[in-house]
Amino acid sequence: MSRVFSLKGIFRIMGMKSSSSWVKKLTPATPKSWLYALAYLMWSGVGVFLCSLTRDWLQPIQGGSKVFFIGGGIFLAALIAFFGFSKFANKNIHRIRQYTQKKICVFAFQQGSSYPLVIFMIALGIFLRKYSPIPKPWLATLYIGIGGSLFLASFLYFREIIFPRKEVVS
Repeated sequence: MSRVFSLKGIFRIMGMKSSSSWVKKLTPATPKSWLYALAYLMWSGVGVFLCSLTRDWLQPIQGGSKVFFIGGGIFLAALIAFFGFSKFANKNIHRIRQYTQKKICVFAFQQGSSYPLVIFMIALGIFLRKYSPIPKPWLATLYIGIGGSLFLASFLYFREIIFPRKEVVS
């Protein structure tokens, strides 16, 4: 007994040769240059957002203590940017450069396997803000470190927008 509706038949009725053409039609795609812009906007926007959360947490602190917490956050941001996020950004830039298609999925500005990590970091950030026993000034140092490093590493994407380079294939 044959099936009344086969997947092949449905795609043929819709005027598509295969299921992959159906997926391609639904995929939001953009030119490669826009991937760099999306990455820059996302990374810098999240970085500024995280740093802005700390303003209220540090408001009650006076004088030298405030400088200590902010300075510690800036130092942490430089370390994380140099040893962490800049490596991720450079890997993403290298991967984006290697695309040969004219239009690429808009979510490709970040490696697909990085999205679970992003979701985990968002959940951890919400948990730390709402339920953490860590005092807010110390949490502010961590948020300035993470937010500042995202902001600093985002300029690698910005550089790619302003001074685009072609990937050297070896």
